[in-house]
This record gives sequence, structure tokens and C-alpha cells, in this order.
Amino acid sequence: MARIGVIGAGYVGLTTAACFARLGHTVVCADVDEVKVAALGRAEIGAHEPGLGELVAEGLRAGRLRFVLGNAEALSDVDFVFLCVPTPTGRDGAADLSAVHAVLREARGAVRSGCVLVIKSTVPAGTTVRVAELVGRSDVRVVSNPEFLREGHAVDDFLRPQRVVVGSEAEEAARRVVALYAGTGAPALVTGSASAELVKYASNCFLAMKLSYVNSLAELCERVGADIGDVTEGMRLDDRIGASFLEPGPGWGGSCFPKDTRALLSTAEEAHVDFPLLRATIGTNGHQAHRVVAMVRDAVGGSLGGARLGLLGLTFKAGTDDLRDSPALAVASLLAEEGARLTGYDPCVSADCGPVRVLDSAEAVAAGADGLVVLTEWPEFAELDWPNLAAAMTTPVIVDTRNLLPVEKVAEAGFHLVSLGRPTAPR
Repeated sequence: MARIGVIGAGYVGLTTAACFARLGHTVVCADVDEVKVAALGRAEIGAHEPGLGELVAEGLRAGRLRFVLGNAEALSDVDFVFLCVPTPTGRDGAADLSAVHAVLREARGAVRSGCVLVIKSTVPAGTTVRVAELVGRSDVRVVSNPEFLREGHAVDDFLRPQRVVVGSEAEEAARRVVALYAGTGAPALVTGSASAELVKYASNCFLAMKLSYVNSLAELCERVGADIGDVTEGMRLDDRIGASFLEPGPGWGGSCFPKDTRALLSTAEEAHVDFPLLRATIGTNGHQAHRVVAMVRDAVGGSLGGARLGLLGLTFKAGTDDLRDSPALAVASLLAEEGARLTGYDPCVSADCGPVRVLDSAEAVAAGADGLVVLTEWPEFAELDWPNLAAAMTTPVIVDTRNLLPVEKVAEAGFHLVSLGRPTAPR
């Protein structure tokens, strides 16, 4: 088993450290946040990620996992160093690699001979080669190993991945990294570093394209009297298309899709490659929040000024407490700009979010509301007591941007229901 250092105890770094410890490796995970390091040492992960807290506790008990303040211990006397630091969007849309470069300056003189530096952070094509040049040591290899972790499913995605992608110009080092995942049984792709780096961007951007496509298709369905549910069901039966990412919604968000689409477009522009499909994907997503607001405006009678609206769901998707680039908050901001008064409920959010006053139940949000807006696909929202909610509201109107709710039950309770891409019954 290997000795592994992980730099960064954020979402990716923490999952990487805990899961490698589960696979039997000895892992030291470093972060610069003293409070976070202390909490992790007590197995307090501070994030909603099923199974991750248990894995951290298990690794600590077994002595295979440690958390340290500062990078020194995670860089020295280890066989592999995984860089799991943020690469946010810079001012020009490209990925900001300043955190990567900061670690490299420290690693250059700290890592032992024979160590493999593994870039798990999402970085543009060509970064691994440039990093190897910056490190400037022939006895240290640099490898790209992009992550494919879905929030809410990260542990399962790491321990039972669909694929492991490793890229390097030094194949022996790449094979050593592949061997770390031997316990997962996953198929591995070993390729050049630029190809590995592009796999991550290409995958996320393709999924974003599917979502933007189905949202435009839902708008078309509304105009021509078609049902997006039936249309996408017909599409799913074609195995060339696949079943996933064909649900309309208020737009895509989160920590990956917004920054990765912009970063890939920036890479294409830098390489003088026109990529209108990706540009349209981003533009379509920007339009979606405005489209949802227009639907809400129409549903409550044509004006949002002074309207009391209850929002169901605030996170960017169900199964996580992540509010980063949440389309629900983008919609909320636009509703507030038009004068709506907003309350909200989300199973994983307790603090107020911008213009949204967060309450502790869907029933509290419905009380006295002029309308409800479903913005996140939490399964429990489909099981609410609809007659009770309708009786509590000033006007029983629901705009379901996730097509999650049981149409017949909601209608029987007296609601006027508006869904994306579906015919709306007359009032």
C-alpha cells in the first residue's frame, strides 16, 4: 500500500483522502484552515455528503488517515502527492491556477525523489506539462488524474467509479497512479496529460449541453402544446442518447458546470477554435432563470410587486447543501428585483440566503403565500400534504420547475399547477 499526501481538504480533497484510506493506503491530508483541520480530526466534516463522515471516522480510528495544518507533512516522505486545490473562474473566464502554483512553489524542494505529483484539480489542457516544467526535477513525475465526483454521491463515485482516467507523458508514473485504484475494479484509461485534462471538461460541458438543450426543448413544448415528459421518454428509448440529464429545470449550476463551461470556452478561444455550441449552452442557461421568473409572474397574475412567494429548495441540486451558483438563488434574486417577498425551505439550508428568509418547513413557507415555486428536486417535496398546503395559502398556485410533483394529487387539492414543458390546465 502507498503513502499518499493530499493537499486541500475541500470537497474533492476530503473525499480523495478518506476513500484512499478506505482502500488501505496511508493518507495525510493538509489544509491551511486551522478550524477545519481541527474539526476533521474529530471526524466533523461540515458538509452534507452521505457516507463521507463515516469514512473519515473509520480512517482516523484505523490510523490510516490524518489531518494536518500546512502542507509540509503531506509533501515529504510520501509516494504520491494529490493536488486538490480550487481552480475557480478568473476574470477572463479561464481557470485561476494561482492555488496550484502556490503549492508547486512549496513542493519543488519538499517532495522526495521518486514521488509522483498528481493533479486532481480541474485544470486546462497543457497544465500538467507546464507544471512538470515548473517543478524542474527529473526525479519527480507529474500526472493528471481528473475527478468525476457527483455531489451527494461522491463516496460511491470514488469507490465504484465508472472509469479512472490518468494522463502523463511518463507512462510508468501513470500506471503507478492507476494501481492506487486497484480495489475499485474500475476500467482505466491511460493517455497523454492534455487528453486526460480535456476528458473532465468535455464530460461536464457535454452534460451541460444536454441540460440546456432539454430546457430549450421544454420551452418549445409549451409553445406547440407538447409534453416534455413524453418527448424525453421517447428520446430515452434510443440508447444512443441515454436516459440521464434529460430533465428540464431552472438551469444548471453548482461548483463545476459554470466554471468548467467558461474554462473550456476560454481554452478554445486561446487555441483559435470557434465553439458556438458551447457558447450557446452557456447563453441558454443564462436565459433560463429569466424564463422561470416570467412563468411565476404569469402564474400569480401578472405582477410580482408585493407578492408573497414560498420557494421550495435552495441548493443547486438535491442531496447536497451546496449553494454555489445555485439556479434557485439566481431565480430568487430576479424575483426579489421585481418586488416579491420571499421565504424558502430546503432540508439542508438553515440560514437566510440573500433575499430569501429561510423557514423550517414547507408548511411555514406556504402559510399566507400567493404562490409556491419548486426549485430543487428534493424527493420529499413530492410527498407533501397538498390539501393542507392549499388551505394555508392565500392563492393556491405552484410553479414546478423540476416537474417533480404528482400532477393529479396537486390538482385535486385545488392548486393551479404550472410545469416546465407541459400543457397548463385552465384556471
